[in-house]
Amino acid sequence: MAIKRALISVSDKTGVVEFASALAKAGVEIISTGGTKSLLEQNGVPVIGISEVTGFPEILDGRVKTLHPVVHSGLLAIRDSEAHQQQMKELGLDYIDLVVVNLYPFAATIKKPNVSYEEAIENIDIGGPTMLRSAAKNHAFVTVVVDAADYGEVLEQIQANGDTTLETRKRLAAKVFRHTAAYDALISDYLSKLNGELFPETYTVTYEKVQELRYGENPHQKAAFYRKPLAGLGNITTAEQLHGKELSYNNINDANAALQIVKEFGEPAVVAVKHMNPCGVGIGSTIEEAYRKAYEADPTSIFGGIVAANREIDRATAELLHEIFLEIVLAPSFSPEALEILTKKKNIRLLRLGDAFASAEHTAASYHNITSVEGGMLVQDNDALQLDPSTLKVVTDRAPTDEELKQLLFGWKVVKHVKSNAIVLAKDNMTIGVGAGQMNRVGAARIAIEQAGEKAKGSVLASDAFFPMGDTVELAAQAGITAIIQPGGSIKDEESIAAANKYGIAMVFTGVRHFKH
Repeated sequence: MAIKRALISVSDKTGVVEFASALAKAGVEIISTGGTKSLLEQNGVPVIGISEVTGFPEILDGRVKTLHPVVHSGLLAIRDSEAHQQQMKELGLDYIDLVVVNLYPFAATIKKPNVSYEEAIENIDIGGPTMLRSAAKNHAFVTVVVDAADYGEVLEQIQANGDTTLETRKRLAAKVFRHTAAYDALISDYLSKLNGELFPETYTVTYEKVQELRYGENPHQKAAFYRKPLAGLGNITTAEQLHGKELSYNNINDANAALQIVKEFGEPAVVAVKHMNPCGVGIGSTIEEAYRKAYEADPTSIFGGIVAANREIDRATAELLHEIFLEIVLAPSFSPEALEILTKKKNIRLLRLGDAFASAEHTAASYHNITSVEGGMLVQDNDALQLDPSTLKVVTDRAPTDEELKQLLFGWKVVKHVKSNAIVLAKDNMTIGVGAGQMNRVGAARIAIEQAGEKAKGSVLASDAFFPMGDTVELAAQAGITAIIQPGGSIKDEESIAAANKYGIAMVFTGVRHFKH
């Protein structure tokens, strides 16, 4: 069958004039609506208005124009059905062989700051998705295009054979249903949030592909990287890669982990991450000082790791970063001198987060954390809770000193992002020992203390969850740790408190647990 009649109605008009002009030259009759019709006419493309086809005016401010039996019979008629042919003939109806439609910009509308509810609702397309779905359902006979990237292929096939192949029509139909599903997902999410329905009876999310990856967590696993359509700035999905080879699956996971930790700090901070856990975190008066502390925290593990900073990377810091092998450096920006130094290494990835980074300190509160399980998924609020120091409860005879309290609060910000069971030792505004992902808490403490070595003397300890018994406090005392911060809430809290008092350790309870499984 040959494509004789096309209906073109697009919000995004990229390439549509050239496409429609080529269709017209190929003998295709073009029907159009509203702004698309005007644009084609202005550019000399022969076009028929939708009202001429339906015999009915566009009404209700354009809300109703293509919602008409003349349009949808032309799209849905089964061409090799004698019954359908007879009905079309009796009613004087004609077929539509090609539909080119993209939708009102709902995502772009709700992304605008302070957009009104009324404007958002008005940008919900009804006629467009309806035409797309009708045409896609009848893809055995109808070609449907929702993406300007497909104009070229469709045009080539029409010019060569008068029609597209069934294989092409199937592929385009699948793209249509993905497109309308994503469109509806955004609308449902917007309205659900307005109504305060955080966990509705069906949970639909949509993402846009950023890139296919060489492989996943391991070489035998296929993988791709996707971004939320409304992803804000200052995160890994919208970061600009300035240099280096393509990001891997593990790179992206580690970079995201580093970014979430460094966002906890207002002062200059640097985080080094290895396998989703921090191996070094430091704060200072400058980003150079912060990096030195992060490096000194664990000079071994940082090798081949990911480094995130919350300030511009300057020359001095870049010179230090250049000394070792790193997979990625993330920062709000890089000075020209820093870029000159770092780009001498071919493979290091440099990611610029932009000025939005500073204002993104707690953007984590605005999204859900989704974890897949076989046959389903778990959805929860992201752990964006911030500790109010005034709510700390001193449970020991001795209260922490001002310096101890400062280090306790620093350690608490870090341990929140360490895989449970988690223990972090902190001293001099840096981590000196990190125990992560252990099956028991005292085991995590042993790892952190062993890593710290002699530095453990005079340090503080942060635990992501309560002590089930007093053994962790005993171990801390032996290592010379002077203060502890932990949630509290164990039936054996008194055992831990007694042990702390025995050794003169100051201990405070937060009342907040930060498991990260």
